[in-house]
Amino acid sequence: MKPIGPFAPRDSETPLAEGHIPGLKGAPVRTPMPARGIQHTSPAMIGAIAKALVARQLWIELYGLPGYGLTLGNAKAQDFALSPKDLRPIPKEAPRPLLGGKLTLMGLSLETDDPRRIWDQPTPNRSFAVELHSFNWLPLMMAQGERGMRDALDLTLGWLDSFADWSPFSWAPDILARRVYNLACAAKRLTQHADPADRSKLANSLARQAKQLLRPPHTVRGRAERLTAAAVAGCALGEPVGSKLLHKALKRLPSALEQTVLTDGSHASRSAEQGLELLLDLLTLDDALSQRSLPTPSEVASAISRLTIALRSQVLPDGRLSVFQGGGPSSRERIAAARAHDDTPAAPPASVVGGIVRVSSPQLTLLLDVEAPASGVWSVTACGQPAALELLCGKDRLFTSAGWTPRSSDRHALRLSAGASTLTLGERPIGEPLSGWKSELLGPRLVSNPLHITRDHQQTDNAIWLEVEHDGWAPLYGLMHQRRIYIDQALDEIRAEECLLPKSGHAAPERIAAPYALRFQLDPDVQASVARDRRSILLRGKSGKGWWFRSDGPDIAVETAVHVDNGLTRRSLQIVVRGSARTDAETKIRWKLAAASED
Repeated sequence: MKPIGPFAPRDSETPLAEGHIPGLKGAPVRTPMPARGIQHTSPAMIGAIAKALVARQLWIELYGLPGYGLTLGNAKAQDFALSPKDLRPIPKEAPRPLLGGKLTLMGLSLETDDPRRIWDQPTPNRSFAVELHSFNWLPLMMAQGERGMRDALDLTLGWLDSFADWSPFSWAPDILARRVYNLACAAKRLTQHADPADRSKLANSLARQAKQLLRPPHTVRGRAERLTAAAVAGCALGEPVGSKLLHKALKRLPSALEQTVLTDGSHASRSAEQGLELLLDLLTLDDALSQRSLPTPSEVASAISRLTIALRSQVLPDGRLSVFQGGGPSSRERIAAARAHDDTPAAPPASVVGGIVRVSSPQLTLLLDVEAPASGVWSVTACGQPAALELLCGKDRLFTSAGWTPRSSDRHALRLSAGASTLTLGERPIGEPLSGWKSELLGPRLVSNPLHITRDHQQTDNAIWLEVEHDGWAPLYGLMHQRRIYIDQALDEIRAEECLLPKSGHAAPERIAAPYALRFQLDPDVQASVARDRRSILLRGKSGKGWWFRSDGPDIAVETAVHVDNGLTRRSLQIVVRGSARTDAETKIRWKLAAASED
C-alpha cells in the first residue's frame, strides 16, 4: 500500500490569501455600477438589486451628512453599570493577539509601534479588517493580564480617535453588532484604571453605536444578532441611557427571533454554527438582565430553549458541530459553554434538525443534507451542495466538507458541490455566488434555479435506509441525482448507491454524456492508503482504527484538497470517483465502507 497523508500537521496552518487592500480610514464611498453581461436577471433579483441600490445610496448619503452624529446623542452616557458575561471561553493555547509589536488576526500580522496608530495603517486583507473593526481580539487581549488590558484600552481609544463618526465599513451593521457586543462585555473592566474622561468617552461612544444598531437598514438577516448586541449594551451602560436602549431593543427583539430561530431550533441560515453563536449572545443577554434584576422576556427564553434543543442534535461524537451550509465545526470548549445551562437529562438526538438527517449505529454517525439551501437574504452563507454527507466513525471524522464559512471570503468556490462529499456532474456547479457590484449590494448570495429535493427514511431494529433525490442537474443534463444509503447497524457497515436518472418528462439534452465526480472530502487528520487493486482505500483517523472504502466506479483516486477551519486553510485529501454518465440512461456508482480487520 502507498500511504497518503495526513497532508499537513497543525503547525502548518496557513491563512487565506486575499491580497493587500488599502487602509479603510477615509476611503471614498462608491456606489457600484452595473457591468455588462448581467447574470441572474430574474424579476425578483432585479427588484432586490434596485431596492438595495436605492437604500444603500440613501443611507450612505444620510448617515454621511455633516452633523449626523448629533442625532445619536452626545455626552449623555457617562459610565458603565455592569459587565455582561460573555460565555465564550478563551482557548488556552491561543497566542496574545498583540505581541512583539505585531497584531495577529486570522493568521496574518500587522506591525505597529503604537497601538493607537494601528487604525491609520493599511490592513493585509478584508477578513483581517473585519476582525479588527469587530473587536473580536478584545476578549483574548483582556485575558492577558494588566499589559493586555493596557494594550486593549490603547487600541480602543485609537479606534475612537479615528472612527468615532459613522463610516460605511467600520459602522456596517454586522461589524458594528460584534463591536458593540464585545465592548459592552469588556468596557467596565477595560476602563477601571482609565482616566474619567476616557471612561466617559468610551461610554458615550458605545451608546451612540448601540443606538445606530436600532436604525435602518433593518434587513432580516442578522437582525436578531444586532438587536441582542444593542440590548447587551443597554444592560452594560449606566442610567438613563442604558434603560432607554434596553427597552427599545427588547421591544423589537421578539419578532427578529421569530424570523431567525425556526420551530425546530435551527437557524434560518441552516448553519449550526450561526445558531450556536446566537445562543451564546442570548445567554449573555439573559445573564445581563439577571444582573439588572430584570426578567428575561418569554420570547428570548423560548429562543434560548429551542436553540439549546437543536444544539444537542448538532453536536457530533467528537464534541464539535456538523459542517453544513456555511457553518464551521466550532470548538469543544465553545460548545460546552453554550450547553452548560442545559440541565435536561440526556436524550437521543433528533433525527432531523435544520434539514439535516442524523442516523447512527454503535460506531457510525452519518449526517445527510436533505433540504435546499436557504434563499433570499439568508443565502449569503448558503452552500450549493445538495445531498452532501458527513460521517464519523467513533470520534474520528472521516468524511466531511471543505468547511467554507463567511470568514473564508476569498474561497467562494468551496461553497459549491466540489467542496463537499457529494456528486458533481459536468463542469458547472449548482448555483453560483453573486460577485462584483451585485455582491457589494446584496452580499454574496447563492443564486440558482429552484431546487426540489425528496427524501425517504426507514429504520428497522438492525438497519437504516436513507434515500435523497434532487433535480439540481436537470436543467443542464436532464438527470436526477439519487443517493441511497443502507446502514447495517449490527456490522457497522455502510453500503450506498449513487444513481443518475433521466428526469421524467424532461426534454432530452443535446449532450449524450456528461462527466461526473463523486467526492468524499477527508478530514485533515485522516490518512488514506490506496490498495494494490486501486479500488480499495484504507482510511485511518486520529484513533488509528482502520476503515475500508471500496467502490465499483470506473476511476478511483486520492487527490489533494483544502479544508478551512476558523478562517485558516489546511491541506487535506479527498477520494474522487470519476466516470461518465449517459443523459439518456441510468448510471449507478456503488460504494461501501466497512471496518478493517484488526489482524
